Amino acid sequence: PLEIIIPSGCMLNPSYPAAVVAGNVETSQAITNALYEASGVMASSQGTMNNFTFGNERYQYYETICGGSGAGATFDGTDAVQCHMTNSRLTDPEVLEWRFPVLLESFGIRTDSGGIGNHHGGNGVNRRIRFLEPMTAGILSGHRVVPVYGLNGGGNGAVGRNYIERTDGTVEKLGSTATRQMQEGDVFVIETPGGGGYGSLP
Repeated sequence: PLEIIIPSGCMLNPSYPAAVVAGNVETSQAITNALYEASGVMASSQGTMNNFTFGNERYQYYETICGGSGAGATFDGTDAVQCHMTNSRLTDPEVLEWRFPVLLESFGIRTDSGGIGNHHGGNGVNRRIRFLEPMTAGILSGHRVVPVYGLNGGGNGAVGRNYIERTDGTVEKLGSTATRQMQEGDVFVIETPGGGGYGSLP
């Protein structure tokens, strides 16, 4: 059995005026991964909800983006899935482009981003959104520097990446959290993390 100790004033039991933004969407992911790994049930999943927002005076939009889930002793991880506490669905591409001045250029599985192992971690995704008018865009994400871990000899999942392709050909690399002004024609790219693998390769 696991004994969970959460002292008063720590990150999981904060005291006012401690910052608590993203506790639901990001901290919960880290807690769930830690519990699964500590119990030996499965390797870590992507560990973030990849919160993406954009808008201006006329439009506002918010989405969370799927990634790879962790593998276990008897199963591979799943590609392109919302993990743990997330239960949201992405807006259909046709509806997104009908309601907002953006173009979803691509949305697909990020090949080889899941950790290797006797059971392979699930792959994350690549998502590219081109802006058709000026807007402010923001990303709140995790595991852009530290990968999610494999278990029992399994490999770590690939870290995620956030960047902007500007119309002048430059590429602006972003960290885990960023807010940027997007101009017409700019592309915001989000590559989500893969899940950890389970067990050493035979």
